[in-house]
Amino acid sequence: MKSFKNYVVSFWKGLWSLLVGMKVTGREFVTPKVTEQYPENRATLKIADRFRAELTLVYDKDGNHKCVACGICQNNCPNGTIEVISSKVTTEDGKTKRVLDKYMYDLGSCTFCQLCVVTCPHDALAFSNDFEQAVFTREKLVKQLNHTTEKPVGNE
Repeated sequence: MKSFKNYVVSFWKGLWSLLVGMKVTGREFVTPKVTEQYPENRATLKIADRFRAELTLVYDKDGNHKCVACGICQNNCPNGTIEVISSKVTTEDGKTKRVLDKYMYDLGSCTFCQLCVVTCPHDALAFSNDFEQAVFTREKLVKQLNHTTEKPVGNE
């Protein structure tokens, strides 16, 4: 008798679950759909401010970045998306200083976790809102973030 009772109870629970799922499906079936007319609506398209699209270096008005090539972002990246290539130079006062040569970023393997931005002690990194990053080859997703036209610091 107990197994028959379990059968009936499980049958009604399953039927109730099915009806709840069909209610959700039916509600979505009758709600009006909104279609974004992309790319025709680029001028009016609103992307959320918190959307993370692409990592960028923060530059000041003189065109210099804040990155000191400490490598913390590279160490905290969970899948090796960032590669900081630096060299040591001697400044005018005789001290050695690390200088950023290349800041390489692989957009194709980035998980957009923002660990690099949060852990940067100099606030040198930020995520842009530019979501259009479609390319035909993965090699084009590997980008050098620092400009090559920056002024050199110190003597080599």
